Formats: sequence, C-alpha cells, structure tokens
Amino acid sequence: MEPHLPIPADLWDQVPPAAQAAILALIQGYELRLQALRRRVDELEQRLNQNSTNSSRPPSSDPPHVKRQPPKPKSGRRRGGQPGHKRQQRPLVPPEQVKQVISLKPPACRKCGHDLRGDDPQPRQHQVAEVPPFRPEVTEYRLHRLICPQCDTRTCASLPAGVPTGAFGPRLQALLAVLAGAYRLGKRPIRQLSQDVFGLSISTGMIAKLECSTTEALAQPAAELEDHVRTQPANVDETSWREAGQRAWLWVVVTPLVTIFRIASSRSGQVIRELLGSGYRQVVTSDRWKAYNQFRRRQLCWSHLRRDFQAMIDRQNCGAAIGQRLLDLSDRMFAWWYRVRDGTLCRTSFQVYISGLRGEVFEALEDGESCGCSKTAATCRDLIAHERKLWAFMWREGIEPTNNAAERALRHAVLWRKGGGGTDSSQGSRFVERTLSVREACRQQRRSLLEYMVECCRADLERRQAPSLLPRGGSRPEVA
Repeated sequence: MEPHLPIPADLWDQVPPAAQAAILALIQGYELRLQALRRRVDELEQRLNQNSTNSSRPPSSDPPHVKRQPPKPKSGRRRGGQPGHKRQQRPLVPPEQVKQVISLKPPACRKCGHDLRGDDPQPRQHQVAEVPPFRPEVTEYRLHRLICPQCDTRTCASLPAGVPTGAFGPRLQALLAVLAGAYRLGKRPIRQLSQDVFGLSISTGMIAKLECSTTEALAQPAAELEDHVRTQPANVDETSWREAGQRAWLWVVVTPLVTIFRIASSRSGQVIRELLGSGYRQVVTSDRWKAYNQFRRRQLCWSHLRRDFQAMIDRQNCGAAIGQRLLDLSDRMFAWWYRVRDGTLCRTSFQVYISGLRGEVFEALEDGESCGCSKTAATCRDLIAHERKLWAFMWREGIEPTNNAAERALRHAVLWRKGGGGTDSSQGSRFVERTLSVREACRQQRRSLLEYMVECCRADLERRQAPSLLPRGGSRPEVA
C-alpha cells in the first residue's frame, strides 16, 4: 500500500532517504490503524442498530426508537362472530355431575293470567356453576404407644401404607407444584394463596420441601421422555438461565407429542449431544448456532435466516441488495409453505416450485459471497456450506422450515426466569426441568396436568411406578 504524502513533492525530495523511509513507515502504520478503527466503528454501529427484526434479540430488548410492525388495517366489520359463523356454546354439565335440580314452573299465563298446570317434557335448562368455599380435609392419625406387660418395651403404632409422614397429602403437593411450574408463582405468593383460598397455613420452607419431593416423583417420567425424544425429529433451542447466581443455559427439545428441558452450565454441543444421544439419526431443526453443526440431518430455521437477511439490509451498504433479494425469495417460499400446511397445495407441486426457487437462492448467496460487505459475505459463505440443510423440510413429512415450536416452548420458561430470577441450586433446576417437561407434554397430549401430577405424587408415596407420559394411541399433536 502506497501511503498518501501530506507534503509537496519538492519539499519531500529535500528530506534525507533514511528520514523518508522512517516517515513512510510511520504513515503506513497510522493508515493501517485508521482502517482498523474504521472497521471497529462500523462493527459497533451495526451492533448498536441490532434489534429483534435483524438479530436474535428478544422484542423486549428493543430501544424506544424501534418501530413495531404497523397493525393490520381494520376490515370494517363489526366485532364478534360474522354471518355464517357456527355458534359456539358452552356444553351443559352431565346430569350425574349436577348437585341439585330445581324445577321452576310459571304459576299463571303471562297473557291472560289463567292458572297453569302440568309438566314440560323438555324444559329449558339453565345451569349455574359455583365454587364452594375451600376447606382442607384434615385426617388425624392417633398413633398409640403401648407398653409391653412382659418386657416393658414401648411400641408405637405405624402409619398405614400410602399415608405421608409429613403434614400434606399428594393432591396438595401436586397442586403447589402446578402453581409454581404452570403458573410461575413464587413461594411467597403460593403461601399467601394457600392462606386466602384454602385457609391453610404453610411455610415457604415446607413449600420448598414439597417441591423437592415432587422433583423425585417426576424422575422416572422425565427419564422416559428423554428416551422418547431420541427417536423423533426435534426442534431445539436454548436460552440463558441463572443457577446459584451463575450464568447457565436452558435447553429445550420439542417433538410432536413430547418436550424436554435441561438446565446446564454450558452452551456447548456436548449438552445437546447428551440430550439426543450420540446415535441420533433424526432431523434437527435449529438456528445456526455452531453447537448444532454436529448433526448431519438438520433443518436451518428460516425465521432466523430472515433476521439475517434483514440485518444485511439494515447495514445499508453494498450487501443490502443481496439481503432484499433473499428476503423476497423467503417470502415466496413461506407463501407456498402455508398453502401446503393448509392443504391447498399438494407437496409434489410444492417440491417443483421450491426446486426453481432453490436455484435462485443459491445464485443470490453466490452474489453475496463476492459482495464488498464482509459480514454479508461471511453469512452467505456459511449458508452455501450448509445449503442442503436449508431444504430438509421439502422432502420429509413432519419437518417445519422453522424452529418456532422450540421458541414457543421456551417462552413460558423465560417468563418464569424473569419473574423468579432463575434457580438457587441444582435441586431447584431439576424441579424446573421436570415440571416444565411434564407441563408441556401434558399440553401437547391434551392431558390434565394437575391430575397427572397427583398420580405421580401418589405413586411416589406408595412406592410404586409413576404413570407414563409417553404418547398414547389416541393422542394427537397440537396444531400450531
């Protein structure tokens, strides 16, 4: 690189050769440093302009000046059900579940006042549901201690099988765990709710002790869920967590009917390898985090790619046009994909359409690789290296082009972390992992979380195997 001389040529010729060499070396060094500083400023400005639309940052981290997407224009229709909409009514409670039936008959005609007699074979039914006052059912066991008349040994009676040694039964234990895991209540709100609703006095220490017992009761079902996900295609993701004041990571693996969570101190690929097993042969849908590069069968998340394309546009340099091309191509892909998912476009036609679009995407990536923006070029170079992993959803049934299912599963956990600040110990982390896994699996399989937790706590108390949460034949996955 020939440095620019800031002095006239005739004056430069009067400078001794040794001094010229020293000056040239000094100028060249300053110019190299100036270029490095300019690149650093550009990088910091790009980082400053990052938001939820062009990076993996959550919307809650967006600064005030970032404009949200404008609301959809109003249709001009009135609120509520539209003409032709099927009326939805709450089903009546079955007769065997009705506590009391009160028959009401009009005494006289509403027009002429004549007395009315008889019965209506099909009276109008009006059911009113009410919650009775909650009062805990307390059973007192009086353990007699008797003295043997022969040897004077004092012997105390034992509790019957299935009776807890503590002061609280399995249903109450399960309910408190559900309040924490499904409704994200802290120990003090749970204590206050127990007092206000149930009239029950319970300390925060006892709530923590019951959570530990619930963690043990869910150990076997959680292990079964981990074995199951190793045989299924999975959406995976991770987010930050706090354990004992230290940074940790919460991992999630989502399959059609089962979801598992794991809190680990590392974000490395070793964690996901332990979760899915070294012999995992299914398709993993994920973002571009390097920990997932170990999986040969993989689908890259197009939602994350769209943020990368938007970041190319927001840099407002020579890579902006490439980002716009790629964003437009992804719009076409999603338009077709939504039709496939809705059943208005068959998969074979979709594959034909995507084959042509795939070539256009590859050409755009090649153009981006040779553009002048180093960040855009690096992203395009990485996508070309993993180009096959952009299109796994084309050929395999049940594979989505995004890992949105994993991000939705993490949302509940993120709100829990924001409200509680994480966990204070590894025991607390196990409680979070297992209750989150059970909660999500019950939701996916449309099973009652509370009743399942009650059965697990009761099984642990009776020293028998907990009920399985593996998918049953009649269960169907929840439609996103």
